[in-house]
Amino acid sequence: MPALTLQLLERPYAVCRLPPGADVPSPIPGPFSLLIQSVEETTIVCPRDQAPQGAEIDSGWRCFRILQVFDFSVPGILASVLSPLALAGVGIFASSTFSTDYVLVKASDLDRAIQALAEAGHQITP
Repeated sequence: MPALTLQLLERPYAVCRLPPGADVPSPIPGPFSLLIQSVEETTIVCPRDQAPQGAEIDSGWRCFRILQVFDFSVPGILASVLSPLALAGVGIFASSTFSTDYVLVKASDLDRAIQALAEAGHQITP
C-alpha cells in the first residue's frame, strides 16, 4: 500500500445521536459532516459548534481526511490508516464518501495518532 497524505481538519468535531427520523439541519456547515439515518438512530458527525440542540453529543474529536482518491477496487486503503492506529491503542470513528475516507480520533489521542501514522509512512498536512 502506498503512503497516504492525510489532512488534519482544523476544527474539533462531535459525534451526535438523535432519535430515528429526527429532523436535522441540512446542509450542516463545515468542511465535513456526515448524516446517517437508520432504524435505530440518527447519527451526525459535524464541527462541534454545529452540533444539534437536544442531541446526545460525544465531542472532542479531530478529523483526518485522506487526500488521495482511489478506485473502489483498490483494497486496503482505509486499513492502512486504521491498522497503525489500532496498534497504537487509538480508538477511531471512520467514514467513507464516494471519493475518500475520513478518520476521527479523540483530541486526547491526537499526538499518538500522528506519531503512529507517520511511523507507518503516512504524511499529515494541516
